[in-house]
Amino acid sequence: MIKQSISIMDKRKDNGGVRENAGRKPKADELRLIEKLDNIINQDDVIEKLKDLIKDGNFNALKLYMEYRFGKPKEVIENINRNFEAGKLSEEEVKMLNKALETEY
Repeated sequence: MIKQSISIMDKRKDNGGVRENAGRKPKADELRLIEKLDNIINQDDVIEKLKDLIKDGNFNALKLYMEYRFGKPKEVIENINRNFEAGKLSEEEVKMLNKALETEY
């Protein structure tokens, strides 16, 4: 009884479930794309082209191929938590925080 009343109060009742075209595409689709790329792109040619593009300063086209073929590198998110005591922020830290808040919000 409590669970039902909570759902009604926050208007989430019957609001879930599977939706068409939602979520990650099947692994089989990804593998088919890789196979198509491998059929039309020779890896040795890509490496040679990559060398040429790097020399020319254009890396975007090959970066896209490499991400699709070998996967995107793991993203690393650095999270630094500092506990601040009230009144212990320096004037520079206060300015930095205010600037970050103004640009984000």
